[in-house]
Amino acid sequence: MDTTAYHQSKKQPSPISKWLGGVAFTFLIALLGYLLAKVPGFDHVGQLACSIIIAVVYRQFAGYPELFRSGIEFSSKKLLRLAIILYGLKLNMNVVFHDGLSLLLRDAVIIIFAIFFTIWLAKLLKADKMISLLLGVGTGICGAAAIAAVAPIVKSKDEDTAIGVGIIALIGTVFSVGYTLLHPIIGLTDIQYGIWSGMSLHELAHVALAAAPAGEDALAIGLLAKLGRVFLLIPVCFIFILIMKRKNKDDEETAKVEFPYFLLGFILLSFLGSYVLGHIIPIPAGTFEVVANVTTWLLTAAMVGLGLNVNLKDLRTKALRPLIAMIITSILVSTIAYFLA
Repeated sequence: MDTTAYHQSKKQPSPISKWLGGVAFTFLIALLGYLLAKVPGFDHVGQLACSIIIAVVYRQFAGYPELFRSGIEFSSKKLLRLAIILYGLKLNMNVVFHDGLSLLLRDAVIIIFAIFFTIWLAKLLKADKMISLLLGVGTGICGAAAIAAVAPIVKSKDEDTAIGVGIIALIGTVFSVGYTLLHPIIGLTDIQYGIWSGMSLHELAHVALAAAPAGEDALAIGLLAKLGRVFLLIPVCFIFILIMKRKNKDDEETAKVEFPYFLLGFILLSFLGSYVLGHIIPIPAGTFEVVANVTTWLLTAAMVGLGLNVNLKDLRTKALRPLIAMIITSILVSTIAYFLA
């Protein structure tokens, strides 16, 4: 036996080692993002956006870590779907059905406007269609989670998905901080302010950040308004499936739209969390909080995997116009929601 070849083969990490290394790598950057989010100034940006920034910067200076590609892709695809499934526990369907039907109708207006106006404005600005579509969905529904759910249906590239998520996280944070500054001077009651926040801000975390200073009632109604938008993610995804099938019906290859089975898990956990867990089946106190934290880490690691695909040279040419479209849409969404509150 050739001893040189033997020793070289011994030095090569096994496929499982590469896979574990890739998964660990995404969580390491997620940890760095978590620590960066503790730094004053970055604490308003949040772990998700900080982690994506670190991943993008790493890619520009060190390149894509090809050795760990299998594990990184596992995080960006499989862990992402698991995070979406677990995200379903945040949706209390009982509350939405019983107390939020009027809010649900107003939420539907916001979602329809955000998606269609962003697409229209993107055409006007000649912006990247896919990134603009993802930003419209994220702005209208629930930020990163909505983008992550819709991206595989519309066959978005990982790079475009990461750009969309990064923009949503950053701009949503700016808006939520702006809301807290506007609260004392806009003439809304605390309840109206909570509804305004819930109907117009991008992420659940953004709604919590903006509504909490107005008191518990404002926070509760704000989260309820936001949960209505999260609930509407389900029909929106199925509408996109139908659109994609009809759009590509003449091309058998592109007409194949992978059914998002993770959405079934999302729906299942929503029902379990709303009607079974803690109601019929007792669970330890704090379980939902633990699951929420796990979901955040899984989603962050997944977004790191996506962020490693971003090339800043392309970002300058692809992201600026969709960003402008998204900011204009967000301002108009805030205006419409103000009058609907």
